[in-house]
Amino acid sequence: MSDSTNTETLSPEQVGPQPQTPLQEFWSYFSANTGAVIGLVFIVTMIIVALSANWLAPHSPIEQYRDALLMPPAWVEGGSWTYVLGTDDVGRDILSRLMHGARLSLFIGCLVVTLSLGMGILLGLVAGYFQGAVDTAIMRAVDIMLAMPSLLLAIAIVAILGPSLINASMAIAIVSLPHYVRLTRASTIAELSKDYVVSSRVAGASHLRLMFITILPNCLAPLIVQATLGFSNAILDMAALGFLGLGAQPPTPEWGSMLADALQFVQRAWWVVTFPGLVILLTVLAFNLMGDGLRDALDPKLKQ
Repeated sequence: MSDSTNTETLSPEQVGPQPQTPLQEFWSYFSANTGAVIGLVFIVTMIIVALSANWLAPHSPIEQYRDALLMPPAWVEGGSWTYVLGTDDVGRDILSRLMHGARLSLFIGCLVVTLSLGMGILLGLVAGYFQGAVDTAIMRAVDIMLAMPSLLLAIAIVAILGPSLINASMAIAIVSLPHYVRLTRASTIAELSKDYVVSSRVAGASHLRLMFITILPNCLAPLIVQATLGFSNAILDMAALGFLGLGAQPPTPEWGSMLADALQFVQRAWWVVTFPGLVILLTVLAFNLMGDGLRDALDPKLKQ
């Protein structure tokens, strides 16, 4: 009775620091990187805007206002608060198109990363686990893909399949695949010789259990970081394909295609180029900053 009473009267300083949960430890390392937190806040804001574009956007993204062609932003002489960021050459509201374009760009980034990450993990696990001829065949194919410029390869794939949003997404997923394969293979080979894998093999675990239950969870940290960085690369590549007319087709609002449509108005209507380019820049920067924070939080070598 006296022991429990004494324990209850101890101050927190006397008891000592309480161990952190994995989530608390992750957030303590992640939040120590100010840039990563800023990037996370920006990305969450963009996701909210994308999901709420139907209610937040002041106008339809495809409606043309013929009495407001190339109207400048509201704070510039000749602008109107009806069109806060101005209009394009056919009178469409730029702010509304940027909001709906965020939905499309983030969805494409998520789709590309999911496809390339899933296929990359599968091929990398098979190559690293079985090695031998299987490893050689997979890695030589990956080396051939890496020998070609990624954007040029994506353009060739879209040219074969035909210009569309889905085909552009598949092309970007294919050209992003080698990075995930190489990273998964290297992590798998590093884990194969460790005691817990040897113990599971001796205990009679099957190949599938060893690959997906035993080894894969311990390879996820670098893959998550790479997926975050790959998200920004997917947005950039989709914008590039859209700029070339191989991605989203008019009048679909997409950041890259908005830049392509405004190319001829660069000198006399700066806003039709500046705002889509700025949104692409900030979104890619936010994902890169968040990727740095995830690396700091998930890589045990960087933890003090």
